[in-house]
Amino acid sequence: MTLQIWVDADACPKVIKQILFRAAERVGIPLTLVANHPLPVPRSRHVRAVQVSAGFDVADNHIVQQMQPGDLVITADIPLAAEVIARQGQALSPRGTLFTRDNIDERVKMRDLATSLRDSGVDTGGPPALRPADRQAFAGHLDRLLARMARAT
Repeated sequence: MTLQIWVDADACPKVIKQILFRAAERVGIPLTLVANHPLPVPRSRHVRAVQVSAGFDVADNHIVQQMQPGDLVITADIPLAAEVIARQGQALSPRGTLFTRDNIDERVKMRDLATSLRDSGVDTGGPPALRPADRQAFAGHLDRLLARMARAT
């Protein structure tokens, strides 16, 4: 079984995609970006992009249907991360947050609370800009996960 990386690419920052492109080449792991619009990707036998139709959760559903246990999914989408973990995958946010069985329920509750607040008219603001520390946290977790994935194959 070949483990691979899936990217919820609609909202994934360009700098994170660049880190992923380099990692896929360095380690030789398949990397698939999924989005509802065309994505530029480098010419590589390890990197591909899949364009799905527009619509709510279409990219997320594609990832969940295609991923295998042990695969790594890059996403900021908490419900997608929860589904990935339930299917025995690994989930990492572009900010370097590693979602696990131990923390995903709390993350889902926090997300649901924020959604309720927004739905009731409270301005919860958006996420802050991606900082260098976020990129470093992402790259560090990615390296550790890739090393673990290499040992699993």
